[in-house]
Amino acid sequence: MGEQVRLIKKYPNRRLYDTRTSSYITLSDVKELVLSYEEFQVVDAKTGEDITRSILLQIILEEEGGGVPMFTSDLLSHMIRFYGHALQGMMGKYLENNIKAFSDMQTKLQDQVRGIYGDNSSVSKDLWAQFLNFQGPALQNMMGAYVEQSTKMFQQMQEQVENQTRNMFTGFQFPPQFVPHHAADRSESALSPVPGKPSGK
Repeated sequence: MGEQVRLIKKYPNRRLYDTRTSSYITLSDVKELVLSYEEFQVVDAKTGEDITRSILLQIILEEEGGGVPMFTSDLLSHMIRFYGHALQGMMGKYLENNIKAFSDMQTKLQDQVRGIYGDNSSVSKDLWAQFLNFQGPALQNMMGAYVEQSTKMFQQMQEQVENQTRNMFTGFQFPPQFVPHHAADRSESALSPVPGKPSGK
C-alpha cells in the first residue's frame, strides 16, 4: 500500500498545519516539499476545500517577485488572454507538456552525470553544483524564453484556425430566417380558408 498523501490544513489565521509532523509550517516549507517531489494536498481547515493550487500560485508569485523572474509581462499577457477562451483547457495542457519535456531533458542530463561519476561520488555532486551555479540563470532565462515562444506559437495556431474557419464560411450566404418547406406548408394551410367554411367576411 502506497504512502498516504501528505495533508496540510490552512486555518483562518492563514497558518499552515502539517498533519504528518503535527506542526505549523511556512510557505517556504511547502516550497521545499515541492522541490523534494513530496506529494501533498492543502485543504481549507474550515470548509475542507482543496486549495493546493492557490498555495502553489502564492509560491510562484513570491518567486516571481524576487530574483530573476521566469515569466515576462508579454508571456503573462498572452496567458491571461486565454482565460475564458474556448482553447483555455488545451492551452494549459500544451504548456504542461512543454514544461514536462524540458524537465525530462534536465533529468536525463542528471542521469548522465551520475552514470559517469556515480551516485555517491563527491566529484559528481561538485560538478553538478558548479554547473548549476554557472548555468542556472542561463537555464532559467532559456526556460522562460522557451515557454514564451511556445505560448506565442500556440496563439498563432489559434489565429490560423480562426482565420481558416472564417474563410471556410465566407462563401456561404445564410438567410436571416430559415423555415423548412414542410413548416412553411403547414403555415400556409393554417391561413387558408377551410373548404365549405366562410372566410370570415
